[in-house]
Amino acid sequence: MKLTVIGLGQCGSRIADNFARLNHKAQVERKANIAPNVFAINTDQADLTGLRYIKKDYMHRIIIGLRQTLGHGVGKLNELGAELAREDGDKMIDAMKAESGIHESHAFLLIAGSAGGTGSGSIPILAQMIKERYLSKPIYALVVLPFEHEVNSEARSVYNSATCLKSIYEVVDAVFLADNQRYVRKDASLINNIDSINRAIAAPFYDLMCAGEITKRKHVGARTIDAGDLIASIEGWTALGLGRTELPAFRFPWEVRKKHFREKAVESFRGSQALDAAMSNLSIGCNPKDANKVIYAISGPPSEMNMDMVKSVSDYLKEIAPTALIRGGDFPGEKHFIDVTLILSHLSSIPKIEEFYQKALQYSSDNKTQIEETRKKVQTLNDLGKGLPSL
Repeated sequence: MKLTVIGLGQCGSRIADNFARLNHKAQVERKANIAPNVFAINTDQADLTGLRYIKKDYMHRIIIGLRQTLGHGVGKLNELGAELAREDGDKMIDAMKAESGIHESHAFLLIAGSAGGTGSGSIPILAQMIKERYLSKPIYALVVLPFEHEVNSEARSVYNSATCLKSIYEVVDAVFLADNQRYVRKDASLINNIDSINRAIAAPFYDLMCAGEITKRKHVGARTIDAGDLIASIEGWTALGLGRTELPAFRFPWEVRKKHFREKAVESFRGSQALDAAMSNLSIGCNPKDANKVIYAISGPPSEMNMDMVKSVSDYLKEIAPTALIRGGDFPGEKHFIDVTLILSHLSSIPKIEEFYQKALQYSSDNKTQIEETRKKVQTLNDLGKGLPSL
């Protein structure tokens, strides 16, 4: 599956930069082109400068709202981010028109952090612009939710997240949700944490996108997952995860031909172990029973993947998501691991979103009261100084 990837704001642009890295990795390792067009859009020049893999020309790193912000962001005001996207959104459209291969993409993926200003405000506006011009292509959003400390101490982050989620859900075909807090490593430095989180959010897309774009025969699976399978399986609120099981580092040739019965049992169980890891690494907390569509991909050496493994993974998914329509396949892409990539889509309930909506409504009510009280206090203070002469 080929995606046109558009990162919005600081968070979205950095994750989009990782998609550009994955595209380069796929070209080198698998001779596949999975994200040929990657753009970054921001109101902050410094954030765009810090990217590594996205092309450096002004058609791929796009600054909007320069006259209003002077290239220094919108200060978490997502209303301003939306306004600037309306005014300068044609820059993005012009940049996409200039790319000759844009029509070869199967879908668009817009990425943004929900708590900020530029990404949170601009993502529904730009998604609508794309939808009006590319009628036949699905549009997906990858929305990154704030850290726990932001939720607890920054009411504006919760409000931005709720308005962003509500607005983008009404426009796009599916919303991938990624909860920052689920990727945090407490002992890592801030910069390493952010970088590892961005890589972890992008990683589950890699095998799924490569599976249908492979040009080498040895990487073509027995049941290939292609763009059609993914488009049919991704709808509404969506969670994704990646699980991995390591394989023995080395085997003698006679051990490959005649495996011990214990090793044979473990071999078939590795797929279920990787699926367990994928479930624990889901990008957002949810109940699999609430998923109406599921798709999975098992990746590993061809000699290590067998029908028992596929059956155990499929049966396990049917058990934990009994009402879902399940699709799956294999991808002989990894050499030393068994990987399972899992997508739970068309979710009917997500506790985190319900929490954001409730808190945002309370914030909106309290904010109106606070603004009115502040206005009265300022007016009282001004009235006290009316009798004083001005310099």
